[in-house]
Amino acid sequence: MTHTLNHLLIILAATAIGFPFFYMIASSLKTIGEVYSIPMVLLPAQPQWSNFAEVWRVVPFPRFTFNSVVYTVGITLGEFFMGMTAGFAFARLRFPKRELLFFIVLLTFMIPGQITLIPRFILLKELGWINTYQGLIVPELSSAFALFLLREHFRSLPDELFDAAKMDGAGYLRQLLQVAMPLSKPITATLLLLASVAHWNAYLWPLIVTNSQSMRTLPIGIQGIKSAFDFPQWHLIMAGATIVVLPLVILFMFAQKQFIEGATQGALKG
Repeated sequence: MTHTLNHLLIILAATAIGFPFFYMIASSLKTIGEVYSIPMVLLPAQPQWSNFAEVWRVVPFPRFTFNSVVYTVGITLGEFFMGMTAGFAFARLRFPKRELLFFIVLLTFMIPGQITLIPRFILLKELGWINTYQGLIVPELSSAFALFLLREHFRSLPDELFDAAKMDGAGYLRQLLQVAMPLSKPITATLLLLASVAHWNAYLWPLIVTNSQSMRTLPIGIQGIKSAFDFPQWHLIMAGATIVVLPLVILFMFAQKQFIEGATQGALKG
């Protein structure tokens, strides 16, 4: 009985989570009449693949895609590099006030990002970085979450490995690259995947720091589809949303094994 109930709950949860994605994809292939039809039409009578081509015509989707790729890749790699080096330093190096400095880093978790929007915008305006790639990327490069996650992971690695590396004459950089990182593939994949999803879907910061269509990213571009018509063309909006989601689905398909290993690593060790 318990086994059946667990499976039923899993099916209900999967349905609740999956139905919005199913409806988004189905609506992206409908006509405008089918979208506004009452009662609701779940599947299109004839798939309208031209909706995807229409989206690329209505708004400059290629430019939005390029901007999103630059924004996502730049910040994701920057966050990981800074988190990797700082996390290793906090985990394996001994220096004065180490714990105090780490505590200060953790305090940034308590500060909502919205509080810093105005100061960062004023700073970027003074630097002349509004509506530029450096303005989009540089203020977002640091991540307390990445630092914390990698620091805890590096601390969990056996000390004997690093002691052996020291005896072989390896400095801290070699210890990081040749000892710590080869043992960190699952946690690395998890961090990169989470960061990629977060920044690919980012809306507020790109909206604030850019003011021209040539610098907009995909999430803002979907809003541009809505603004291009007198009334919402939901079939086109859903087609745009499907285009935005598709790269994340492909990314997860390739990284799911490493992601699951990284997500469960701490529980397995416990």
